[in-house]
Amino acid sequence: MAKLLLKLQRYFRRKPVRFFTLLALYLAAGSLVFLHSGFSGEPTVPGSPRSPAAAEGPGLPYLGVMQLSRGFKAAATMPAGARRHGPWFKSTSKEPSDRGKSRDNGGPRSRALRGRSGREKEEDRARYIGCYEDSTRQRTLRGMSFFDYKKMTVFRCQDNCAERGYLYAGLEFGAECYCGHKIQASNASESECNMECKGERSNTCGGINRLSIYRLELAQESARRYGSAIFRGCFRRPENVSIALPASQLMLNMSVDKCVDFCTEKEFPLAALAGTTCRCGFPSTLFPLHEREDEQLCAHKCAAEEFESCGSTEFLLVYQTQVQDNRCMDRRFLPSRAKQLVALASFPGAGNTWARHLIELATGFYTGSYYFDGSLYNKGFKGERDHWRSGRTICIKTHESGQKEIESFDSAILLIRNPYKALMAEFNRKYGGHIGFAAHAHWKGKEWPEFVANYAPWWATHTLDWLRYGKKVLVVHFEDLKRDLFVQLQRMVALLGVTACEDRLLCVEGQKDGNFKRSGLRKLEYDPYTPEMRKAISGYIRTVDAALKLRNLSGVPEDYYPR
Repeated sequence: MAKLLLKLQRYFRRKPVRFFTLLALYLAAGSLVFLHSGFSGEPTVPGSPRSPAAAEGPGLPYLGVMQLSRGFKAAATMPAGARRHGPWFKSTSKEPSDRGKSRDNGGPRSRALRGRSGREKEEDRARYIGCYEDSTRQRTLRGMSFFDYKKMTVFRCQDNCAERGYLYAGLEFGAECYCGHKIQASNASESECNMECKGERSNTCGGINRLSIYRLELAQESARRYGSAIFRGCFRRPENVSIALPASQLMLNMSVDKCVDFCTEKEFPLAALAGTTCRCGFPSTLFPLHEREDEQLCAHKCAAEEFESCGSTEFLLVYQTQVQDNRCMDRRFLPSRAKQLVALASFPGAGNTWARHLIELATGFYTGSYYFDGSLYNKGFKGERDHWRSGRTICIKTHESGQKEIESFDSAILLIRNPYKALMAEFNRKYGGHIGFAAHAHWKGKEWPEFVANYAPWWATHTLDWLRYGKKVLVVHFEDLKRDLFVQLQRMVALLGVTACEDRLLCVEGQKDGNFKRSGLRKLEYDPYTPEMRKAISGYIRTVDAALKLRNLSGVPEDYYPR
């Protein structure tokens, strides 16, 4: 062995280039292995949602074994040595074998009372409607479903179903969540829904083949879905209905699916159910979808589906199909160099990317950026690569707040968002990407307190600087833009000096979400703000509110102040 090493030593002395080449290759290979191990997955941190030890702690929802139907799928990353289970959980372990047993914490009656008090607290977002039968062969709620045998709560189930637009959320066996648009089973006795939720023992989460079902009162209307269609609401029939909704078909066995499929085949983005008639068309000045009616006016049962509503001849139930409305999808650079530089200014996390998406659709021109973000360019923001002074884009994204930077713009749209929401959104972006989420360890570690200490004062100084140094500033609140997109977008487009027709703006309303909307699936289940943080942020809010009112502008919305 010694002779072999001696020969190798003499060989490399004579040819040192080969020696250094092999050494460099060895180091490069080691570096690649190290990088791969670092990026192949999240480390298991105590308190992290990926860590088994975190099962009992608060934080981001731990999805456990998940099965999403209707086109939604999720791959669960299992710890080493963990057992994988199919979508319908069957096992010889102790937990499933105890399926027929419940913990004796005061008996079924006391659990039912605690569950009822918990339901009263949920009334603002969901209404408990009863205990229902269920079967593994024929599910009562046939939409998305997911299981979590460690941390299931009523809120998590309701939130996940509401986020995906379902009308009902049901919990079973203490750990299973089912979503759906209609209940396809009979009532059961309340005493049969007697199992505690795995994540909160104070609430009831169904029983053995029994569902505790809630009707979701605050499902996001813009995201309420029926299969692939998005629910838009109940509307009064337009005067010139044959012009507003040019395609129609008589359907004696009417259902939502049949009408949506018909309008999809005809390549219309809207499907309107009018009793036994299905009508299709586009949002237009004749049918703008701005004046919603009470849904009870459309609550007439479908002929083919007992649990569905199909509207009437006077009140139409409208769904948005998967057909893309192309009237606002064309975008290009400005045909001639812009005479003025207009800033789209905001604090990070205030919805600047979303506002750019809306402006591009409304004007037909690309927006630029003070920075360069490759992920945004790849998602279609082609003005991202242009220098911000190129003059080829309709406005320039910026988070800058210094006097020199602000005075380099001729006018600005200043987008302001609730600091509590903006700080959390930017923290998620910083540690999870544009549509990702920060890990549980970041929220519970030193990163979050340090982030708030550094960024919260900037939220206030950013607005104050733009109000002070900006030459012509249009203030738009993010919350107002969400609540009344059409009116706020008209204000923004007017400042940009572009004439946008009403039909194009109506088209934008139907395509408003874009590619950078975070799902609510991993919302925090606790308030990350400490009393000290809230006290400081409240002071910043009051300062900004006073500055806005000093310039004869409306102050900040009421929901900016802490709960």
